[in-house]
Amino acid sequence: MATGAAAMAAPSVFLLAVSGEIESGQFPGFDDLYCKFCFVYGQDWVPTAGLEEGISQITSKSDVSPTTLVWNFPIDITFKSTNPFGWPQIVLSVYGPDFFGHDVVRGYGAVHVPFTPGRHRRTIAMFVPESTSRLQQFTSWLTGRRPEFTDPKVVAQGEGREVTRVRSQGFVTISFNVMTKDLKKLGYDVTPSDLQSPSLGPGAQGLHKY
Repeated sequence: MATGAAAMAAPSVFLLAVSGEIESGQFPGFDDLYCKFCFVYGQDWVPTAGLEEGISQITSKSDVSPTTLVWNFPIDITFKSTNPFGWPQIVLSVYGPDFFGHDVVRGYGAVHVPFTPGRHRRTIAMFVPESTSRLQQFTSWLTGRRPEFTDPKVVAQGEGREVTRVRSQGFVTISFNVMTKDLKKLGYDVTPSDLQSPSLGPGAQGLHKY
């Protein structure tokens, strides 16, 4: 009877709570930018609170920070899952005006939510898709329509990325506050590690079952 009660009391899911902010960006040569974010996660994950996506205010460089665009835009979300495979990633898309006043993408980037509880800071290298020919480059400049992804979530997925021509452009800094609940009770040890565990999905570094 006691064994059955203990089995009933054992958790079947674990929780991951993420808060923090998209702090700032550095995009030399560009100003008046805003940032969109969304979370991408595996099929076993379910958001239980907070926002999966959002859009920041437009920010400009100042005399105080002539090379940095400061957003300090909050993120706050809680997930539950039965399986760490598909650990959440945050995908960022930064936009701003071009010479003609059209809003165009200035950078895409993605990073996994850190696996270890505590406060973390990440700087993400951003990139933009490029036209594959000089004619397309000229046409996109003339019309103000630069290449961009139909769905920014593709940034967090590997399929088809190898055929996309891109170039680096800018950096975004994010701070995370991470809390987990019942992860260890389900047999997963969250410890800093330089080894990647392929059984937990792409980028599941530092999370292993014992």
